Amino acid sequence: MTIAPEIRSAATRSAGTPTTSTITVRRSDPATGELTAEGFRRCGSLSWRRTTTQDGTTTVDIRHPFTSDLISDDVMVSALVCLVEDGALAGQWEFEEAAVGLIRSSAASEDLAWSSFYDNSLRDLVTGIASFSPVHRRARILVQGTEVLEVGCCFGLFALQCAEAGLRVSACDISAGAINLLRAAAARRRTSVDAIVANATDLPCADDSVDTVTLIHLLEHLSRDERDRALAEALRVARRRVIVAVPYEEEPSPHFGHLSCLREHDLIDWAQHVDHAGAEILDDHGGWLILTPRAG
Repeated sequence: MTIAPEIRSAATRSAGTPTTSTITVRRSDPATGELTAEGFRRCGSLSWRRTTTQDGTTTVDIRHPFTSDLISDDVMVSALVCLVEDGALAGQWEFEEAAVGLIRSSAASEDLAWSSFYDNSLRDLVTGIASFSPVHRRARILVQGTEVLEVGCCFGLFALQCAEAGLRVSACDISAGAINLLRAAAARRRTSVDAIVANATDLPCADDSVDTVTLIHLLEHLSRDERDRALAEALRVARRRVIVAVPYEEEPSPHFGHLSCLREHDLIDWAQHVDHAGAEILDDHGGWLILTPRAG
C-alpha cells in the first residue's frame, strides 16, 4: 500500500529518512492461512517476508490479523517491536511506515481505522491495561493548575485524556500529519484541544501563558543543544511547572528515533543548564524531571 507522506509522518515527531525499502502492509484473516503462507516468517501476531530485486530495492511484506476492534497504540507498538527484534524492520522510517500501514489496513476505510485506533488506545490508557498507562498516569498526577500544554504530542493521546478530564489543553508537534489526526480525533470526540504545528525549541506561546508544560518522551529525540532550548522554552511558557519524562534504556532505540541513552545523571545535568526556581527527579517507569519556573 502507498502511505501519504502527511499521514506517514504522523507516526512520530520526525518522518526520518526514507531508505530503498518499500513497506507493504495487509490485514489477513487467520482462518485463511495467509499468515502462514509459504515464504512468510511468523513473528508474534504478524508474518513478514523480505524480498530484494536486482536493482537493490527491498520490499518488506507484512501481514497482520488486527481489525478495527483490536487496533490500538499498544497493540501496534508491541507487534512492530517484535518485527524489529526479528530483523524485519530497520530504522525509524521503516518502523513508522509499518506503523501507519497497520493502522490504515485495520478497517475498510481510513476514517474508521483512525477513529478505532484513537478510541481503543484511549480506552486502554485510561483503564490502565496499556503498557504506557503508568507514564500517563504519573504525568496527570504531576500536572498543576487547570491549563496544560503538551509539547511533542505526536498522536495527542495524553492531551485528549487531559482535556476529557476537564483541563484546558493545548498541544503541539512538528508533524503536520500528527496535528491533523489529533484535530480530527478531538472534533469527533467533541473534545476541546487547541492543536498546532510548532517546534519545541521555538514555541509560539506567550511568557507565563499556561500552568503546566509537559515534554513526555520527547527529549531523547533531540540533540543536546535542542534539549537545552526546548527546556528553556518550556520554562518560559509555564507559570507553575514543567514536566519531563524520558525512557531509561540500555541502548537507544533507533526505530523510535531515540538519539541517546538516558539516566538520572542526565536529568541532573539538564537541570543545571537551564534557569529555574527548583528541580525534582523521580523514577517511575523511566525518569522524571519536574522543574519550577521562576516567577515572571
